[in-house]
Amino acid sequence: MQKLNVALFGLGTVGSGVYHIFTQKSKLLAERSGTCVQLVKVLDRSPQKKGKPRVPKRMLAKSPKEILNDRNIQCVIELIGGTTQARQLVKQALNAGKDVITANKALLAEHGEELFRIAKQHGRHIFFEASVAGGVPIIKNVSESLIANRIDTVYGILNGTSNYILSKMSRQGMSFRAALKLAQEKGYAENDPTLDIDGTDAAHKLAILASLVYGKQVPFKNLVYSGINHVSESDIAFADLLGYRIKLLAVAKKVGSSVEARVEPTLLPKDHILASVNGAFNAVYLRGDEIGDMLFYGRGAGSKPTASAVISDVVDWGKCYSGQRSWLPMPSSQKIKVSPISAHQARFYLRFNVTDKPGVLSKIAGVFGKYNVSISDLTQRERQSAPVPLIFLTHHVNETSVLKAVDQISRFKVVRGKPQILRLEE
Repeated sequence: MQKLNVALFGLGTVGSGVYHIFTQKSKLLAERSGTCVQLVKVLDRSPQKKGKPRVPKRMLAKSPKEILNDRNIQCVIELIGGTTQARQLVKQALNAGKDVITANKALLAEHGEELFRIAKQHGRHIFFEASVAGGVPIIKNVSESLIANRIDTVYGILNGTSNYILSKMSRQGMSFRAALKLAQEKGYAENDPTLDIDGTDAAHKLAILASLVYGKQVPFKNLVYSGINHVSESDIAFADLLGYRIKLLAVAKKVGSSVEARVEPTLLPKDHILASVNGAFNAVYLRGDEIGDMLFYGRGAGSKPTASAVISDVVDWGKCYSGQRSWLPMPSSQKIKVSPISAHQARFYLRFNVTDKPGVLSKIAGVFGKYNVSISDLTQRERQSAPVPLIFLTHHVNETSVLKAVDQISRFKVVRGKPQILRLEE
């Protein structure tokens, strides 16, 4: 059995999990895969930090060059995160003739086109199963198992932190702040949770997944995305009353020669399978023209699930390198057009907090009529004190029309606070 050597950049949460699997299950991996991949070097800024695994001194690299210049190391695993140092290390590794395995969604979403181009120039490869849904094997399935299918639509719950927070708000009536604090205490959210709660993390993952599904690069900079930090307990309650759950939903739809790609809090019918995905779990729901509807579900974050996906890539890389299987083609460098927001048609949930006065409803209805926004449902909940929430559900309508109508209505003196606009998916 050919012995292959890999090095690990980063010994954080995921890196520690990868190191643990290498040290505890190397024999099992060799038996199951027919390859012998050894972890020979580890580079980390603070390897002796409390909580990190004890790595033998002989394995600790003093600098990136020690790994990059070692011809006996054929592959590097990048798990340091971020897009600055990680980008340089990956470029240097590819230029040095080494393959790369990474879980870095931000790096691939923002610089993937450049990195895949460098990899092709040097005849090298990048593996990234852990970059989209942690331990959920969506990349491999889209690239291999579903290769015969044309996939027109993808729905994903791609951020476990946001899903955990929304689940707590929905099932236990928690406020956003209380649910976020609990997520941080349990290790689901970072001290700075911005990328999770503002939609950036899920958008990074959607850009990668959609690029694979449609065979062309879906530029991250062209995605429309927003987060859950403006979703209130009242929105959760009203959605429940109307038969919906609110999820941070990543959506990619093929529309002619372009793609609609977005991430935003969305109302889903309670009986939709994604509405039942709770806690820190991820799920991807897609439809293939041959296979029909499919759901991929599992833990999307954390040391063990993500490390499991990284090790899967390690084994696949070993099989390819030793000739047991063929390399998968690298993602295309061609770009697909992302349709502008003005082209989107959808149903919407609209909430206005208004002063309870005669004529308010007719005044708002007049604006909706002006912009051809057709209303399918109206709910008014009485309160002991003003303002009173007015909830509208629209029929399918152009998003630009909705935004114009809401902007005009929000200027009325009877409207208090910022109106809420959420999309519905049936």
